[in-house]
Amino acid sequence: MILDTGTGPGVTRAWVIHPELTSDQERRDAEPALEEAVSLALALPGLEVVGSQIVRLAKPHPGHLFGTGKTEELAEGIKAKDIELVLIDGPVSPVQQRNLERQWKVKILDRTGLILEIFSDRAATREGVLQVEMAALSYQRTRLVRAWTHLERQRGGLGFVGGPGETQIEADRRAIDEQLNRLRKQLSKVVRTRELHRASRAKVPFPVVALVGYTNAGKSTLFNRMTGAEVMAKDMLFATLDPTMRSIDLPGGRQVILSDTVGFISDLPTQLVAAFRATLEEVLGADLILHVRDISHDESEEQAEDVLSILADLGVEEDVPLIEVWNKIDQLPAETRTAYETQAERTEEVVAISALTGDGLERLYAVIDTALTQDTFDQTLDIPFAEGRQRAWLHDTGVVEDETETEDGWQVRVRWTEKQAAQFTKAHT
Repeated sequence: MILDTGTGPGVTRAWVIHPELTSDQERRDAEPALEEAVSLALALPGLEVVGSQIVRLAKPHPGHLFGTGKTEELAEGIKAKDIELVLIDGPVSPVQQRNLERQWKVKILDRTGLILEIFSDRAATREGVLQVEMAALSYQRTRLVRAWTHLERQRGGLGFVGGPGETQIEADRRAIDEQLNRLRKQLSKVVRTRELHRASRAKVPFPVVALVGYTNAGKSTLFNRMTGAEVMAKDMLFATLDPTMRSIDLPGGRQVILSDTVGFISDLPTQLVAAFRATLEEVLGADLILHVRDISHDESEEQAEDVLSILADLGVEEDVPLIEVWNKIDQLPAETRTAYETQAERTEEVVAISALTGDGLERLYAVIDTALTQDTFDQTLDIPFAEGRQRAWLHDTGVVEDETETEDGWQVRVRWTEKQAAQFTKAHT
């Protein structure tokens, strides 16, 4: 959790600025980008967003980001509104940050720093906490604008907002490097433990279905609806961070592992890719991906492109089947909802649902079942009486189509995937 900035206990008064670089032909629309930045700020406890604005500039000023006149104009507004923290929705160089903090007499946090703070507040697993700390240290090492004594404090947050002031750069760098080395050693132990868990899970023969999507698309709500779990699901960016997995039975009898993952976001800080590596690895090993989209959002198409781009960057194979789940149809006007539902019904890889009300889930289950059945093939196995565990494995997996007892054991006809066949071989050799 973010502490106050030294002006007294309570919430920190924050102002959100979205710099719109007019020379960037591929820039996002400024209004929804600003809305998202405000949502990010609201996702962090201890902040009161007093106001927000878009600042258009032809090119970034190397020393202050904004031009001299605009910097002075913003300084007056910040002082008048008694702002303690300015969140700039974009990259801010160390020099720009230092100069703006001196001129405006407030703390400055850029988009990367804000997301790092949110991740720090949300991370629950040991690995998640360590990865976020390492990402934060790597990010802040390039800045060295603040002392690092806060690293010894046992509290949430990363200390970007509240800090004890500047100190010698070399002492800062040494403190950061020592902390990074200590975290790497701790992390290596955690990763080894997780690899053992993953190896154990790999022996479970059930298909893995991974939920992915832009943050706040409703993945966790859908996960809860499908599994009966109680994963944190709020109308808040990055409400959940760490991976959650549950076993569910589809109506047709097939058992699958459902995995909820962290929400994606545009301009994701590169330092954070490792910070939720654990949850992304579940996507890499998935048999089926459910791309959950907030179809009621004005930028649903742009958000979908961001998600697909990140999946490609992660190295997700193109042959992994992907189903688009158009969520939040309950928030659409009646005519628009009908049009989307009709369009989805005509497309095999698209399902329109409301995770909140449960509408459309029956078709989603059917589509999942069909997608997982497409790459199956039949095979006949001869199982000796002495290998009862093999037979039990096949029945537990639900791949047995027919079975006949012979003089030496059982002749079992199975319908399974290449992955299940490989798992069977690995588990019993």
